[in-house]
Amino acid sequence: MKTQKLTLTAILIALNVVLSSIIVIPLGPVKAAPIQHLVNVLCAVLVGPWFGLAQAFISSVIRIIFGTGSFFAFPGSMVGVLLASAFYHYRKHIFMAAVGEVIGTGIIGSVMCIPLAAILGFADFAVKPLMLMFLVSSIIGAIISYIILMILKKKGILKKFFNKD
Repeated sequence: MKTQKLTLTAILIALNVVLSSIIVIPLGPVKAAPIQHLVNVLCAVLVGPWFGLAQAFISSVIRIIFGTGSFFAFPGSMVGVLLASAFYHYRKHIFMAAVGEVIGTGIIGSVMCIPLAAILGFADFAVKPLMLMFLVSSIIGAIISYIILMILKKKGILKKFFNKD
């Protein structure tokens, strides 16, 4: 099962990096990517918090290296995937994973970006547009991943995935 989770995490990192270079919402120094939030919810449900956290960290690093992300990706994506995982594992419901991602990234992650903005020299950067952008981006990604996961669940694919040990 660990090999399967590791492989799926690697595939999700690759999808995240490639698709996040295409679909980006820029606002000043921030480059929000709804794909990151989509992948976070998928990770919360499919691979759990630790592989999800690794995915968020590695994806953020690669996106920064390629210039398709910013340092603001770290607090948003990492808090988002952890909260999505916690909500999902507590309630075992896909909707709760999506809610956890939106709260983790859209609210907590965006607030955590305030001190990061000051450290990086963006002290005058407006907090409200940042939070709004993080919320919109995380809501878009969470909705799409919710739909994908519900289709997989309805077709029985999620059940097969979890019954492999």
